[in-house]
Amino acid sequence: MKKRILTGIRPTGNLHLGHYFGAGQTWRNIQDEYDFYLEIADVQALTDNFNDPEKVRKNVYEITKDILSIGIDPEKVHLFIQSKIPEIAELTVFYSNLVTVSRLQRNPTVKTEIAQKKQLFGNNGESITYGFLGYPVSQAADITCFSGEFIPVGDDQLPLIEQCREIVRKFNNIYGETLIEPEPILSNTPRIKGLDGNEKMGKSLGNAIYLVDDEDTIKKKIMGALTDTNKIKKDDPANPDICMVYYYHKLVNDNNSLETICSECKQGKRGCVQCKKELIEKMNKFLDPIREKRKYYDENPEEVNKILDNGTRKAKEEAEKTIKEVKKAMKIDY
Repeated sequence: MKKRILTGIRPTGNLHLGHYFGAGQTWRNIQDEYDFYLEIADVQALTDNFNDPEKVRKNVYEITKDILSIGIDPEKVHLFIQSKIPEIAELTVFYSNLVTVSRLQRNPTVKTEIAQKKQLFGNNGESITYGFLGYPVSQAADITCFSGEFIPVGDDQLPLIEQCREIVRKFNNIYGETLIEPEPILSNTPRIKGLDGNEKMGKSLGNAIYLVDDEDTIKKKIMGALTDTNKIKKDDPANPDICMVYYYHKLVNDNNSLETICSECKQGKRGCVQCKKELIEKMNKFLDPIREKRKYYDENPEEVNKILDNGTRKAKEEAEKTIKEVKKAMKIDY
């Protein structure tokens, strides 16, 4: 029997190259090996977008089409919507009694995100909601609701998995061995940098290439990408290792071309405009199959709905089994 794996993504926007080469690559590689549940975490998306529910609803379908377009097979992966599994909400309430507020505030991932919010809103944290602070508890419910044995994550998410493991241990200690303590699977893919050289690619930073970007958008973004600022004239030698154009060439170009680009750049035989134009061509060629597959799902929304319905139905079956066992252990199976 295949081991159970659980992961999720918040529908706050379309997938970008960082998602594709990070989580997406991991998902594609493991979908044949595991009993794979992939959650569209719309409830968690509301922690940041509670005042814009229409955006979250729209993005549930947008991100599902993105996921299908990058090669996730709905015959192998159970795609489901978080809010359609009420058992997750029940578990979240139960688990909230097992975690102190101070422990949540010490979670490194939560601390980082709270600091970002304070910087963004310029206050002392008054904008932090109960739901946002407690989302690691909700995430623990996501994982344990489907008996997730392994969780594919980046290293920045390890504190959240450890929080889940703590909850499982405490629950089992109080109520008896009921829940599975999950193990993280670390992605081997490094975080993809933004067009501006930032270590992180993201919507809020305005430095991302999205899988749904059309050719004109790709052209505009790449023409504005950061290059070696010490290169003033076209024939000046430059350092490709600090150039974001070369960085993205390494993602979508072949090795022979990369050797030529690197050599010509260092010798001053390659202008930045020429290099950007070549990258635009390669990037569009790379994205074309994804765009084509996504076009199919855009034109067949009923198939997207069917995939989500089937995946959610399967997830609901598993969730019902878990909540029955949990309530029995807690002596509330009246």
